[in-house]
Amino acid sequence: MKRAKAFSPCHITGFFQIFDQSTDLLHVGSRGAGVALSRGVETTVEAVPALKRSVAIRINGIPSDSAEVSRHVTKAMLSELEGSKGFKIDVEHNVDVPIGAGMGASGAAALSLSLALNETLGLGMSKVEAAQVAHVAEVECRTGLGTVIAETFGGVEMRVRPGAPGIGEVKQIPVPEDTVVACLTFGPLSTKKLLSDKETRAHIDEFGGKLVDKLVERPELETFLNLSRRFAEHLRLMSQNVRQVLDATNDARFICSMPMFGESVFTLVKRGSLQKLVEIFQEYGAIGKVITSDIDFEGARVLR
Repeated sequence: MKRAKAFSPCHITGFFQIFDQSTDLLHVGSRGAGVALSRGVETTVEAVPALKRSVAIRINGIPSDSAEVSRHVTKAMLSELEGSKGFKIDVEHNVDVPIGAGMGASGAAALSLSLALNETLGLGMSKVEAAQVAHVAEVECRTGLGTVIAETFGGVEMRVRPGAPGIGEVKQIPVPEDTVVACLTFGPLSTKKLLSDKETRAHIDEFGGKLVDKLVERPELETFLNLSRRFAEHLRLMSQNVRQVLDATNDARFICSMPMFGESVFTLVKRGSLQKLVEIFQEYGAIGKVITSDIDFEGARVLR
């Protein structure tokens, strides 16, 4: 039996612009900006030689038949094996954030899986090459465009050129060491549905590219948060729950916005201000879940 473990940070996107017209999926992606979380997805892969290939996937200990992106990644990585080697593959995803809440859990699962499979199967890919497999799977499944490249490198990032890791370009936004991420989530929004909706896509492309250009001109944390809020207001996807929290945090002078895509509210604050913000979030605790996290500056990696 061969076994490997890998971790990918999860990620919140504040705003973005779609680039999905290329026939080369490595060049499909987004320009945009977001933050990688120290909370993420840890994936363990076990591979046992077998006469017939089979794949079993568990998410937080529960067997899953619907992990579409993970199955795409596994199929692509197995296709890299020479000859007719057969393996029984067991995948365990441990997800440390709510799924579907705009925190990039799908991309983190795909990315940590591709890194772990590369190790387990001895494929000899570089980190970037393995990450490209995860990126293509996300694009094919319509669950993300720029999440994988952001999670590959970590930090508070600007994606200034679209594409997979090794194709797209990421620049870092400097942040104070004591900066943390806070999020209040009420529930999921379907990335696949929203990326397929013509009206939503038009709103995204109308505004997202302009905001990336503004952030490149002034790459600061406050600029990122303000532009994220402008983007969220422009898309008009806020639920009543989200609007109420944004009004309350406005009154307390916190710059908050909505993750793309989740029925949630997020911001980045200095650690000393976190408790005050969490107390505001907890006023809505009966219908929402508070998530706090450090920023991950390392990006996805194999765990030894």
